[in-house]
Amino acid sequence: MSKNQHETSFPAARVERYRREGLWAGETLADALRRTARAHPDTTALITVEGRLTHRELDELTEDFGAGMLAATPLHPGDRVMFQLGNVLETIVAYYGCIKAGIIPVCTLPQHGEREIGLLAEHTGARAHVVQADFRSRDLVESGIRLQREVGVLDTLIVARGPLPAAAGSAHAYDAILEAGRSPEARTALAGVRVDPGGLVVLQLSGGTTGLPKVAPRRHEEYVYNSRVWAEALELTPRSVVLHALPIMHNAGTAAALQPAHLAGGTCVVAPGADAGAVLELVATERVTVLPVVPPAVAIRLLEHERARARATDLTSIERFVLGGQRPSVELIERLERELGIRAQQMFGMAEGMFLHTPPDAPEWARLHTVGTPISPADEVRVLDVAGEDEVPEGTLGELACRGPYTITGYHRAPRHNADVFTSDGFYRTGDLATRHVLDGRPYYSIDGRIKDVINRGAEKIHAEELEELLVRHPDVRNAAVVAMPDPVLGERICAYLVVADGAEHPTVASLAAFLLGEGLAKFKLPERVEIVEAFPLTNVGKVSKKDLRADIEQKIEKESVPA
Repeated sequence: MSKNQHETSFPAARVERYRREGLWAGETLADALRRTARAHPDTTALITVEGRLTHRELDELTEDFGAGMLAATPLHPGDRVMFQLGNVLETIVAYYGCIKAGIIPVCTLPQHGEREIGLLAEHTGARAHVVQADFRSRDLVESGIRLQREVGVLDTLIVARGPLPAAAGSAHAYDAILEAGRSPEARTALAGVRVDPGGLVVLQLSGGTTGLPKVAPRRHEEYVYNSRVWAEALELTPRSVVLHALPIMHNAGTAAALQPAHLAGGTCVVAPGADAGAVLELVATERVTVLPVVPPAVAIRLLEHERARARATDLTSIERFVLGGQRPSVELIERLERELGIRAQQMFGMAEGMFLHTPPDAPEWARLHTVGTPISPADEVRVLDVAGEDEVPEGTLGELACRGPYTITGYHRAPRHNADVFTSDGFYRTGDLATRHVLDGRPYYSIDGRIKDVINRGAEKIHAEELEELLVRHPDVRNAAVVAMPDPVLGERICAYLVVADGAEHPTVASLAAFLLGEGLAKFKLPERVEIVEAFPLTNVGKVSKKDLRADIEQKIEKESVPA
């Protein structure tokens, strides 16, 4: 065992406890998938634009791919593979196939740039790079060739949905790997692969907004448990149909949709994208029962689509409509129920592990105002003083910290960062501002912003998320992001970046002030500058990049301070 693997492994006492309590079953994700396929062979497992597969068919294809990876490429169990594919059938087959071969997916995205892929490959030691040849707007094959030449660790390129490039070094076609994996010798070799249930299964990217994403090492037993306990929280069964419309290789795709649906023997519909019309069509035609929506902006687009407004889509199959990501407004939840007849619940999840949700029996106040309660009885949650490790009282704002049977114990190869974000007794400090509310003897947690999203205007602290929630209520504002801008007197002042509705008059500082004061906002929290943009810059995992917005306003202020 390497030093780094030891640093990010679960302590022996907790491993023993989780197994003793039956939370961990000594099972790899590959074995859990195989067991499900045997139990529900003829149930539809996967629906994509490319076609439909039963659990038996998905199991066979992923066995073929896993065996082919070992037979036709230079890769071995324990090697890492960078993923750059969209929401297509080949992505799921390659993902499960690698896991069955003991090869570890690094869950990157097709939107990542070459610099990011190269640095992450070096950081994770990835040897292979699997790309989608027909991905929209980007030539990922040409990018893969350049990376193979420039990044020493990347020696194998795998191409799906297109021909092999003539200029590549070690390159392999997805279809050829499948074919190679169908030989008896390849299947025998795959059957001989032995994987430690406590070992790595995937390397997920954290949703951090500074620099490159941190890499969260997920392990077989805890990742299986994460998926199973979330399936239980959603009450998934073999008749459940879960739709996922955002990147499937993100943790929200694998751990909150794909794997829970499959381990429950149900169906996962992987939509090609989050277009509201296409999502509504899939809900109606596939009779979707569970629809996770991250971020809430997707729900807003659904509400605004003409088919939804006209009640032209049958949404009666939906049993669980789950809002995650940034905290949605109470108004949005109430609109979903009033306009679409959908009763929404909230959830909070992260690549590092912990999931919270508002269960069906949650009090109405908790459903509207919190992201819920932990999904596992073994989850441990604290709200800590931001400057220390002491817990703050109920109802007091602090930093959310967690520990449990599926929350990581350290980031991959990041000892200095781990020393900062893990407490002395192993609680992960999430960086989220939270408040604990106890209702009927049960704790519920509201997420009230990010620590780095607090604007320090003199002696007053302004939480950006509070202001953003009010700004998007403005009839001309489609989306809002609030950041700090430097000020020589107060230290920081408030800048509001806005995306406005087509044809709408651009709000000004004065008009926004009048609106926000009418909403009851304190005067010291009013934006002191407004920037109108067509769209927000995004991080590697699709969140608003406030780092880029802060850099933009700092640059503008610097230019304005230079005499003409």
